[in-house]
Amino acid sequence: MTTDLSTQRPRKERKENADKRRAQLLDATRRSIVSKGLAKTTLATVAAEAGLSQGVAVFYFKSKTGLLTETLRDHYQKYDQNWKQMLAAAGDDPLEQVMAMIRADFAPAVCGPESLALWFAFWGEEKYTPQYAALSTEFDIAHRDAMRAICARLLAAAPASAGIEVSDWIENVTDGYWQKLHLFPDTTTPDLAVAATFRLLARLLPEYADRILVD
Repeated sequence: MTTDLSTQRPRKERKENADKRRAQLLDATRRSIVSKGLAKTTLATVAAEAGLSQGVAVFYFKSKTGLLTETLRDHYQKYDQNWKQMLAAAGDDPLEQVMAMIRADFAPAVCGPESLALWFAFWGEEKYTPQYAALSTEFDIAHRDAMRAICARLLAAAPASAGIEVSDWIENVTDGYWQKLHLFPDTTTPDLAVAATFRLLARLLPEYADRILVD
């Protein structure tokens, strides 16, 4: 029993240390991208930002592309977790779920200034880096399908195309407000973006306007 425990403990500690180093490097990569841009972010700049040797960065991520791809994956996972948590908290009412999805898109954790800088830095390189495009497609489809399913429930009496259209209109508007928040942060705020998207929703679903605009 003593031998088993002594064998398991170092293995657990090694994993915890590896997870800690990996998280350090991902956090440092985000800071480097925000301050230096994607092109000037390298294994060396990230290692320096993290206070680690470049060899440690190479050990965990192998290459700059590997490091940046995992940074984008981590960023998307946080986005994914955010909307899923807010959706779960909304209960079973599809209108409340749609509104929760809209609020989730403008939560500080996913659309603050630094977060937006990361999104747009990566999206600008998707055409040239298939790994980035594949990740974006994977997570964006999951979000799109969830929103479409909710809108289909909300508009159950309407043709199936209605739920898809309403969902896609909402997503296009929230995408546009992300761009405005990134480019014009002095004139646009997340609260304004949520309120404007709710007004759109009330126009699209006038039968629910009294519930939507009370919020």
